[in-house]
Amino acid sequence: MNEATDYDPHFLEGVEHFNKCDFFESHEAWEELWTEHFGPSRKFLQGLIQAAVALHHFGNGNIRGAKKLYYGSRGYLEPYRPKHMGIDLDRFLSQMEACFGEVIASQEEFPQIEITPDLIPEIHLDPPASPTSSPEASHP
Repeated sequence: MNEATDYDPHFLEGVEHFNKCDFFESHEAWEELWTEHFGPSRKFLQGLIQAAVALHHFGNGNIRGAKKLYYGSRGYLEPYRPKHMGIDLDRFLSQMEACFGEVIASQEEFPQIEITPDLIPEIHLDPPASPTSSPEASHP
């Protein structure tokens, strides 16, 4: 087990929302971080944002939008493999691929595909967030 790490609170907020399947709020938190971040992780954050929006669209039945953003997110995240900012990207991208399998395979222009809840990815940070950097710790 690795030691806990101080992650940006917006990053952690996005992870927390993502794991609750609140993808719109996840994208909002990450976008706030992305707009302020101009370092080497900027495209990584963009990939996470697009993954969240892809899942949001998928859950709302916008399959064309979901498919487009799924591929966009992969394009942004692939260069950061195997792991970046505590996220096992090999695992995450494989879970996204499983979740979007039917979407990827569909040749229909307007497919009617429902998301399978058991296939929705979760993000588990390694090293975990330190207690002082968790979103709950910053809200008394």
